[in-house]
Amino acid sequence: MVDVILKTNSEQGLIKRNIYGHFSEHLGRCIYEGLWVGEDSPIPNTEGIRNDVLNALQKLHIPVLRWPGGCFADEYHWKDGVGPKSERARMINTHWGGVEENNHFGTHEFLRLCELLGTEPYISGNLGSGTVQEMQEWVEYITFDGESPMANWRKSNGREEPWKLTYFGVGNENWGCGGNMRPEYYADEYRRYATYVRNYSGNKIYKIACGPNDNNYHWMEVLMREAGRFMDGISLHYYTIPTGEWADKGQATGFGDAEWFTTLKKTLYMEELLVKHSEIMDKYDPEGRVGIIVDEWGTWYNVEPGTNPGFLYQQNTMRDAVLAGINLNIFNAHNKRVHMANLAQIVNVLQSLVLTEGDKMLLTPTYHVFDMYQVHMDAQRLELNYESPGYTFGEETIPQLSLSASRSKDGIIHVTACNLSHTDELEVVCHIESADAASVSGQILHHADYGAFNTFEQPDRIQPAEWNGITLENNKLRFVLPPASVGVVSVKG
Repeated sequence: MVDVILKTNSEQGLIKRNIYGHFSEHLGRCIYEGLWVGEDSPIPNTEGIRNDVLNALQKLHIPVLRWPGGCFADEYHWKDGVGPKSERARMINTHWGGVEENNHFGTHEFLRLCELLGTEPYISGNLGSGTVQEMQEWVEYITFDGESPMANWRKSNGREEPWKLTYFGVGNENWGCGGNMRPEYYADEYRRYATYVRNYSGNKIYKIACGPNDNNYHWMEVLMREAGRFMDGISLHYYTIPTGEWADKGQATGFGDAEWFTTLKKTLYMEELLVKHSEIMDKYDPEGRVGIIVDEWGTWYNVEPGTNPGFLYQQNTMRDAVLAGINLNIFNAHNKRVHMANLAQIVNVLQSLVLTEGDKMLLTPTYHVFDMYQVHMDAQRLELNYESPGYTFGEETIPQLSLSASRSKDGIIHVTACNLSHTDELEVVCHIESADAASVSGQILHHADYGAFNTFEQPDRIQPAEWNGITLENNKLRFVLPPASVGVVSVKG
C-alpha cells in the first residue's frame, strides 16, 4: 500500500492543453491511407479526409497537430503542394520508404484537417534545404490578409481569408537529418530565418527552434545562449527504444518480462532530461518564458514483419499504454516549462493512436490513454506528495507508481495513475486535503496479458472499463491498481 497526500489548496499552475498534442509526418501510411484517401476514394471521406479516423480523433479534442515532419520537413518545398492537384510536383520520399510523394496533401488540405478537428496547426518549416524567402513566403501565404503575390496566390487557389497560424518550427533535427549542423551554426541560421517568420494581419507566431536530441546538453546551452531571446519555444526529441540500439530496437509484440521492465525504465529517463534541460534554460531564461516543446516522443520498435521497413508501422500493446500514461504524468509535473508535447505519430506510424488497413480502422491502447487523460487539459495541477514503492526486476529497481492530479474548471478533481509492475497490484490511499469530496468514479485500462493488443479482427480487446471498488470515506480515497494498468479517478465535491 502507498499513502498519497493530495493538497487541493496547492495549485501548481495550468497544465497546458498542448501537452496532449500530436504529430503527422509524410511517412509511411500516416498521411496517405491514414488521414487522406482523396475525394474519389470509396472509403467514406470529407473532402478527401477519411471519416472514420476523423471521427475518432475529434473525440480526443486534439489541441495541436504538427506537420509535415520530421525529417520530411527539411526536404519539403511547400509550393509543390498547392494549386490544382493535377499540376502538383511529384517527388521521391527519400527518408521514408523511397516511395513517390504526389503532394496531394499540402497546405490547404492540412489546414482543412485542422479545422475539421478543431485543432491548432503547428507547421515545421524547411531550414535544411529551403531558403529564407521560401519560409517567409509560406507564412505570408497562410496568414497575410492584404495585397501581395502570396496572398493573391492563396486566393486564386480557393482560400479568400487567411488562416490563423500560431506555431511555427524553424527547422527540424538540424543536428541530424536537417543538415548535420553544429549548434553554433544552427543558432545563427535560426536567428536569420526566424527574422523573416513575420507576424501578418494580427497573427502572432510562436517561434520554435530546433532543440536537442535527448541528452545533448551542449546543444541546449548554445541555443539558449545565442538565440534564446529570438525564440518562444525549443524542441526536445526523445524516443523510448527498449534495446537502446537503432539496428535492433526490440519487438513491439511478443516481448517478455525483461523487455517490459527495460522499456519502462528507459521511458522514465524523460524525467531526467526535462530536469537537466530546464536547469540550462533557467540560466538564460529565469522567467520561464521559453517553453520546452517535446514534439517527438514515444516508442520506437522494429517494424512489423512483412511491412515496408521505411514505413515504421508497429503494433501497440498495454506496454505502450502504460508508457504513454507515464510520460503524460511527467509532462504534467513539468507544466511550468513544458508548453507542448507531440506524440509520434498519430496514425499508422510508431506509437500511433489509430491503425488502418484498407477501409478498416482500430483504436490502440495509446488512444484510450489520451482519451482518459483529456481531463487534465487546461486544468490546474495539484500538489501530490507520495513515495512510490519500488518495482524490482533482477538487480534494478524503478518506481512502481506514477501519478498526476488536477482540478478542472468545473471543480472536479482528477487523478491519473499508472502501475508499472507487470506482476503486482498496488493499493493506493489518497488523503484529500482542504476539500469536501462527495462522490467518486473511475475508468481503468487493463488486460490480463500485458502484451495484448487490438487487431482488426478483435478491435475492442483492450478498452477502458468502469473501475469498480474505488471507495471514498472522510476525504480518504482508496483504489487498487491491477498490474500493468492505467486509471483515472474523478472526485466531485
